[in-house]
Amino acid sequence: RMEGFGCYALPTGTEYRGSLWDGMFHGQGELLLPSGGGYRALWVRGVPTQGKFTFADGLEYDEEKWHYCDGYDRRFYTEICSGFKPPGIPQLKNLDPPKIIPEGCYDCGDGFYNPKTRVVVDYKHKFLRNADNDEHEWILRTCRKAWDITTQHKPKP
Repeated sequence: RMEGFGCYALPTGTEYRGSLWDGMFHGQGELLLPSGGGYRALWVRGVPTQGKFTFADGLEYDEEKWHYCDGYDRRFYTEICSGFKPPGIPQLKNLDPPKIIPEGCYDCGDGFYNPKTRVVVDYKHKFLRNADNDEHEWILRTCRKAWDITTQHKPKP
């Protein structure tokens, strides 16, 4: 079985880098997600005992003091770090400028969703998952569409 420091690639594209013992994650290690985020933790026989999740943009999740998008402060993380854009220039999502959505599809946060095929692909067009009925309805109700046109601020003459 694997022991010592190593890298282990899972079929999902997630990769583990860290200490291994008897074929299990054991000691300091990090799961690197295909989306760019990661989970750094102290592992004991394959189970994380303490750790931190970091999103692809560098935002760290903190269960105790989590105030990001809590209903009171709706700024994107890049707006918190860099400030707001000038009036009339919308920031539609954290990644700015946002990805161009393929025709007939939706941007569901981790990729594009095609409602005809009910398939979610990542931003490089690799298959992620098939959407169930709940996710399908949520995406249709809440996500940006390829045919959305943003309203620009027009100053008074």
